Amino acid sequence: MDDLHLMLAEVRRYGGIDQKRDIREIAGELRGAWPLAGCDNGDDCAAIPQEGGYSLLAMEGFINRFVADDPWFAGWCGLMVNLSDIAAMGGTAVAVVNALWSAGPEQARRLMQGMAAASRAYRVPIVGGHTNLRSESPQLAVAVLGKAKRVLRASGAKPGHTLIAAIDLRGARRGPWLNWDAATRADPAALRDAMALLPMLAEQGLVQAAKDISQAGLLGTLVMLLESARAGADIDLTAIPRPAEIRWQEWLCMFPSYGYLLTVHPHQADEVLAHFHRIGIGAAAIGGITADPRLWVGHGSHRHCFWDLDTTPLTGINP
Repeated sequence: MDDLHLMLAEVRRYGGIDQKRDIREIAGELRGAWPLAGCDNGDDCAAIPQEGGYSLLAMEGFINRFVADDPWFAGWCGLMVNLSDIAAMGGTAVAVVNALWSAGPEQARRLMQGMAAASRAYRVPIVGGHTNLRSESPQLAVAVLGKAKRVLRASGAKPGHTLIAAIDLRGARRGPWLNWDAATRADPAALRDAMALLPMLAEQGLVQAAKDISQAGLLGTLVMLLESARAGADIDLTAIPRPAEIRWQEWLCMFPSYGYLLTVHPHQADEVLAHFHRIGIGAAAIGGITADPRLWVGHGSHRHCFWDLDTTPLTGINP
């Protein structure tokens, strides 16, 4: 047994991955809901076909303790993570709404101030919502509407594709949670440029599938992408962009403010990487998509299976 094996075992036990596993427990209950043809589960947004493209609809709820510990940043994240979901689908955000519960006005003000700051930075309006200031504990949920001409579905990842990780490393850890914040002190124009890159790559046909790195961390997010694609991957750990001051185990569980996994045709990989490098985003080809439904992680002479989707589904969702 080597250090890589032990580290991957710790990452596999990370609570952010457990939260994705919870989806498997209840998703089947939706089989009785009224269906919408052409709208698959398993992506960052619902993509609803419209004339000339798609409407995108997504929603995020936040852990109550995170909202209580850091209400301003939770409000900022309410916007940011939803806009990231829209970008991961190759889309552009149109507007957001929120649902906010708080024990009183002071905490709610900090939440709203964080949301307003992100709204100004990304230039996406907050157009409505629901508020209750008489709740026993703070709770926050935010939904977003977007649009796309060509959507990037996780199921678009195919064997033979090159896998790219693109992460903004120009930030710092925002504790006590495993958050990498490269957004709140950044130039707002740079934030908007980075968010606009994904729809441009989608519309030009340079990217075939994408997913934003979520609370499940980089490896957990990759497992979700592979589950939707019914595929596997083989990656080189040291190729993943990483801040030098963050240990690998923490980084693989961390939620970056701007982080995406993308699959591309091998002959287009250099062009896609150049687009990210041009705006200062850390990006690298970290491996490839395979037909074998397992995620392999290599480091030097060591190589281990992180996840076998044949024996262990994560969300249980396969479009």
